[in-house]
Amino acid sequence: MQLGYLMNTYPVTSATFIRREIAALEAQGAQIRRFAVRPWSEELVDPADKDEAARCTYLLAPGAARLVAGFLREGLRNPRGVGRAIGAVWTLWRNAGRGALVRHIAYLLEAVELKAQAQGLAHIHAHFSTNTATVALICARLGGPGFSFTAHGPDEFVDPVAASLALKLREARFAVAITHFARTQLALAGGMEVWDKTHVIRCGVEIGAPPQTLPSPDAPFVCVGRLCPQKAQTLLVEAMADLRQTHPQARLTLIGDGETRPRIEAAIARHGLDEAVTLMGWADNAAVRDALANARALVLPSFAEGLPIVLMEAHACARPVITTHIAGIPELVDAQSGWLVPAGDVPALVQAMRACMNTAPDDLAAMGRAGRDRVAAQHDLAKNATALKALFQRWV
Repeated sequence: MQLGYLMNTYPVTSATFIRREIAALEAQGAQIRRFAVRPWSEELVDPADKDEAARCTYLLAPGAARLVAGFLREGLRNPRGVGRAIGAVWTLWRNAGRGALVRHIAYLLEAVELKAQAQGLAHIHAHFSTNTATVALICARLGGPGFSFTAHGPDEFVDPVAASLALKLREARFAVAITHFARTQLALAGGMEVWDKTHVIRCGVEIGAPPQTLPSPDAPFVCVGRLCPQKAQTLLVEAMADLRQTHPQARLTLIGDGETRPRIEAAIARHGLDEAVTLMGWADNAAVRDALANARALVLPSFAEGLPIVLMEAHACARPVITTHIAGIPELVDAQSGWLVPAGDVPALVQAMRACMNTAPDDLAAMGRAGRDRVAAQHDLAKNATALKALFQRWV
């Protein structure tokens, strides 16, 4: 089975689940060619991501002049296909708001390049329903491979009309949702007539062996993810300041980097938490697994998510989690495996962290085992790759 995978920016340190999904499919005999619009602008820290970047074809790599020349050649060789593609671009541009013309012309040029690079492929799968699905749709209109896409959320569902999500659902061979919540959002966008062509296949992680020891009494809370407004790490620092009034031994490790780092650093300084909060920056997969295995619990106080991979990774390490009651998160986390709090409710976050600090090690271990059992049942990487492969085999 030969197919293409299309991403926007790839590989990315915060999205290793795509690399793992591709690897799991290849382990089951699939042959996958990687395409992305552009490489990540930041330094890759994991060796596997660096290897993946070397295997990826970047659609913008030829430069504007060569992309325009490719479009002109396509117009001469394939006028009907180009006409269909321009019709799609017109609809997509109109739905997005007519200030986005340059962006949609770029999508057309990228689609022409994708068609040229995807010779011999019968199908392309896009991760996310945003610009990658747009390029895949235009490429299919040109006469290129048919396409499907995986929808994650949350940004994909903010304005489904502007994203032409209904059009993408109609023209895709099928769509994958990573949670039941995401599937309902697709149905709201495309109508119940697309229900049967949407399928819930959850993101997977490698389960591996659980840690052999319980966390030490002074084990820190760990938060993993891009430092950005939607992850709300600034509020987590505020919660730590309150928590340490009753539990001065509490510590927090933040793994990741991003635009809110200056605000987080300012909050740490304002509350005098320099010795209690550690900013690690980005770390490779092995370092993240080690941090989770030695954590008291993972804490992720996000305002908006699909279903974060790091929750699965923490549970795979048999560690409980503290997170917010949003989107697809309650499909994985409940009171048996952690604490759910309202997004943005700092007192509730403090209360959950305080409850975690007061929970006996054996009880924390039991919560971690419950989470691990759930991840093994729902998020096993190999099992979910088998389900995804079965969908592809209908078309390839």
